[in-house]
Amino acid sequence: MRLFMKLIAPLLGWLAYVLFRSSVLKTSKGKHQLVMKLFRYAADNGSTKALSVYGHLLHYRGEDETNRIQGAIYLRRAAEQGDAKAAYQVARLFETGYPVIGEDAAKALQFYRQAGKQGHVLAIKRLVEVYESGGLCQLADSQQLAFWKEQQARVSH
Repeated sequence: MRLFMKLIAPLLGWLAYVLFRSSVLKTSKGKHQLVMKLFRYAADNGSTKALSVYGHLLHYRGEDETNRIQGAIYLRRAAEQGDAKAAYQVARLFETGYPVIGEDAAKALQFYRQAGKQGHVLAIKRLVEVYESGGLCQLADSQQLAFWKEQQARVSH
């Protein structure tokens, strides 16, 4: 049964995302509750997309601190599964020192690099800043700066 749940999790995550983006019943509380339940089910069963979107919704739009903390946990799981957007968001949390995540410049840099290597524009921009003037416990580094500026030029075209 657990294998079946893992297999359908991406499908449920996709369905939740389609419903979430749909303009049908946009202000319906029932639709919102269904979408959030589908996202949670899919996320709890390993869907990377659901982890990322649900984590984002909880962390940035959650009603209270408990939701924001849970959202940060989901975002980190999505980032660890390779989601670029979640990796960028987790890097920001590590950089600013969000309570459940903690402040850790090395981990922030690790997640910025992960997102940057996948072409996340804001992560690349932050890496250019870090290697241009130093930051996140890094000194200015012309070789890294050149690499990330090249990546920046590549994604901006």
